[in-house]
Amino acid sequence: MTQPPAEALLFEVAPPPTPVERLLSLAAHYTEHNDRLDLLLADRAKPESGAHVTAAQGLATETLAAIKAVRDERLYESAELSDAVVRLKQLAYLCTASAGHGPQLARELTALAPEAVLDSATRVAGEIRRRRWSNAPRSDEPLSAAQHTALHEIACGHVVVTGSADRSYVHHRTARVLISTLRSLEAKGLITHKAKSASPAYIGGSPQDRVHLTSAGVTVLAAALALPPATTAGPSPGPAPHTQTATRGR
Repeated sequence: MTQPPAEALLFEVAPPPTPVERLLSLAAHYTEHNDRLDLLLADRAKPESGAHVTAAQGLATETLAAIKAVRDERLYESAELSDAVVRLKQLAYLCTASAGHGPQLARELTALAPEAVLDSATRVAGEIRRRRWSNAPRSDEPLSAAQHTALHEIACGHVVVTGSADRSYVHHRTARVLISTLRSLEAKGLITHKAKSASPAYIGGSPQDRVHLTSAGVTVLAAALALPPATTAGPSPGPAPHTQTATRGR
């Protein structure tokens, strides 16, 4: 069998991200943007009113590019797809508007952006599956229900970690996420921590570590969203009784 020239291997490039992967990455960028605004507002010094403007304008442009990527798929204009695109358009408008306001109002305008983008990604993935009669390839090591839930919560920007390597605390919002689950996902290379990048848990406290999906994690979650409901890992753990809960790991 003829081997490709060495030069060809050197310049081999990865395939472009799918529309769903682009949306998951966009959700992460909104989470990072919100975290930066939170840290800016938590600073005792008066925040600079224009510090977030360039980032907000860039996110609005990225959101419009994601809409174009979805349109380029030439999917049937179903109600689900229309809702996803309209939501993204609204988000691009809000992000553009946030650039014209101070950090506090700007933060409020993009507060729900990660969840909105993930919802749109889920709708787009479902439409791609239904219209093309194709399923995403199944992983050799399928995710457990707890792992799938954790990836979903991370994509929503709901998971931060505090503490040390010996004793860590997970702060989550809508569904319970255990430190053991995060460690299993980290061992698979699906998530990573960004140290001291999220707002403190209390006034005067230290910044927390935001948990993000890696590029591999984005690919895995995008594939999971594309699977029919009957083939997913099963029912997710029920929501935690409180809005934000700390889970201790040893």
